[in-house]
Amino acid sequence: MSKETNKNILNTIQYPDDLRRLKLGQLPQLCDELRQFVINELSQNPGHFGSTLGVIELTVALHYVYNTPNDRLVWDVGHQAYAHKILTGRREQFHTNRKFKGLKPFPSPEESEYDSFTCGHASNSISAALGMAVAAKKQGDDKRRVVAIIGDGAMSGGLAFEGLNNASESDNNMLIVLNDNKMSIDHSVGGLKRYLLNLTTTSSYNKWRYRLAKVLSKLGLLSKGGRERLIRFNNSVKSLLTKQQNIFEGMNIRYFGPVDGHDVIELVRALRTIKDMRGPKMLHIHTVKGKGFAPAEEVPTEWHAPGLFDAETGERRESSEEGKPPRFQDVFGHTVLELAQQNKKIVGVTPAMPSGCSLNIMMEKMPCRCFDVGIAEGHAVTFSGGMAKDGLTPFCNIYSSFLQRAYDNIIHDVAISRLNVVFCIDRGGLVGEDGPTHHGALDLAFLRTIPNLTIAAPYDEHELRKLMYTAQLPDKGPFAIRYPRGRGKLVDWRCPFEELPVGKGRKLRDGDDVAILSIGSIGNLAAEAIDRVEGKDISVAHYDMRFLKPIDEDILHEVGRKFKRIITVENGTIKGGLGSAVLEFMADNGYKPDVCRMGLPDQFIEHGSVPELCRLCGIDAESIAQEILKTKR
Repeated sequence: MSKETNKNILNTIQYPDDLRRLKLGQLPQLCDELRQFVINELSQNPGHFGSTLGVIELTVALHYVYNTPNDRLVWDVGHQAYAHKILTGRREQFHTNRKFKGLKPFPSPEESEYDSFTCGHASNSISAALGMAVAAKKQGDDKRRVVAIIGDGAMSGGLAFEGLNNASESDNNMLIVLNDNKMSIDHSVGGLKRYLLNLTTTSSYNKWRYRLAKVLSKLGLLSKGGRERLIRFNNSVKSLLTKQQNIFEGMNIRYFGPVDGHDVIELVRALRTIKDMRGPKMLHIHTVKGKGFAPAEEVPTEWHAPGLFDAETGERRESSEEGKPPRFQDVFGHTVLELAQQNKKIVGVTPAMPSGCSLNIMMEKMPCRCFDVGIAEGHAVTFSGGMAKDGLTPFCNIYSSFLQRAYDNIIHDVAISRLNVVFCIDRGGLVGEDGPTHHGALDLAFLRTIPNLTIAAPYDEHELRKLMYTAQLPDKGPFAIRYPRGRGKLVDWRCPFEELPVGKGRKLRDGDDVAILSIGSIGNLAAEAIDRVEGKDISVAHYDMRFLKPIDEDILHEVGRKFKRIITVENGTIKGGLGSAVLEFMADNGYKPDVCRMGLPDQFIEHGSVPELCRLCGIDAESIAQEILKTKR
């Protein structure tokens, strides 16, 4: 091996311009170095691991062939974009990734001109890339190329199909790279997964077709209409010969592949071949999630975001669970199984997150009563509504930030008909290092406007169990239970099931000077704040409202008559949430207390640990304590 080969190539690359000066034969070594860099960094600074390892070669090939940032790379979700960040001027800062005030967790145009579009949620890349491709056409920019990179899991989302449908009819030269690793976070599901597994198109066929297209173009026979007729004819012939239809070419989207996504030289050749072809195109590649790190290849679900681990042995450095309270999601998982064992009408629904929301606990025991519908939140809600219409009781578990994608479905397909769907909303409030695309900041506010919908948030694990039990009782209608990411407070979390009166809160502490009204587990920080001011000549009452809708009007009348000062505390936006509901009630009923609303400000909150972000937003125990002390000033 020569000295040139031994030299560390990655250290010579700050931006893609440096990458494009390399010889083609140097790219495999660069991929090896980049993969090892990611492994070493993420072993110490946790993040999304398996996804990035799976697209190392693709990332290098894309930046090698395309003139980024003028050419646009649009990443779907963004879990896989760490290698992209490292190659685009952020290698030396990568150790700050996902840390407070450090690099953002997902690609963001605010951070780099190489990040062409906001990432975080699935299935939007094709639509966004199509918009950019059309904009380039309309503005006469014939040099700009646009590439959407989407995984087979995200391809199950309805928005991806909407984008494909429009791309087939719009004048554009967009390329869609379909990264097929048979995974989203958990394994991909559905008919599209099986279709992609079987889809084949030989490279010799594509080379022959490309040469024919060039000849016909030179002869002037490939006008827009002629091109479309030729594509349809070719598709018919190919379907006849292979006994297989291609859904993408059926939409007039040229299909190439499948290609080995871990052969960087072959990827470069394929991208160069199709880069300047006219019309929408798809390059289908096969990759392995966690490629190059054996433990991640063997158990990709566990290595999606594994936390700290040993880069040499793969041993994960998990802290002991003994003596710790459980995660709220696990309380949900065990409780829904218990309820389903008692109530045969209960079924579980999740959009591609069975392990993320712990529905996998019920799936293991009752696989026929659980449904992973893929990355399709709107469908998850309407599917649940259909089951509820004919007598089942679906527990539809969706992360708060992803529930935003199903807003109309909640209204039109569940609430109007007052169907018995239980929405278990995981990750409500600040979620930490995943940042603004994943914070569950808006759910309380946007759900509160929907008629017929009950909205509740448990103070602790016991309350979560009781609310879940209450929600599945007959004739409760649509019922939303919202709980946070992370652990609760109770080690002894199991408790007997008990029906809670809908719309009734509880007084946790009596007082005379100021009343704190909290909803959800943030009430524990309010209780800690009250303890901090004890002995400082101020008497604080504390109410756990439990329900945002219907809100406990008896409590609000009591508080309105007794207190001149009220503090509301919520782990959600203060625009439209609990504080707004309290203000509305006070105004409607002629009470005139001084109401201080504490919650998330009217802005998108950055990433960081939950305690850091609580301090930033002023809803930590110390901030609440300081607000209490203002009562006597």
